[in-house]
Amino acid sequence: MCLAIPGKVVETYREHDVLMGKVQFGGVSKRVCLEHVPDVRADDYVLVHVGFALSRIDEAEARRVFEFLDHMDQLDELKERAP
Repeated sequence: MCLAIPGKVVETYREHDVLMGKVQFGGVSKRVCLEHVPDVRADDYVLVHVGFALSRIDEAEARRVFEFLDHMDQLDELKERAP
């Protein structure tokens, strides 16, 4: 199942003139395209699907969605893998 995952924007930057960011998902950081949410800033929360932030959400909503996905066991891709 493909779902949007909430994450916290740690930093934003431009890469080849595309707005990108480092987004943290429960301790795991990933590179995310932020072009669909151009007004996003560090410390904002976003919903991310396949590497693209689709919308901004508040912290309470991010927590609710993350807890729901954790309960549904849908966060496997965010867990650190042993080398």
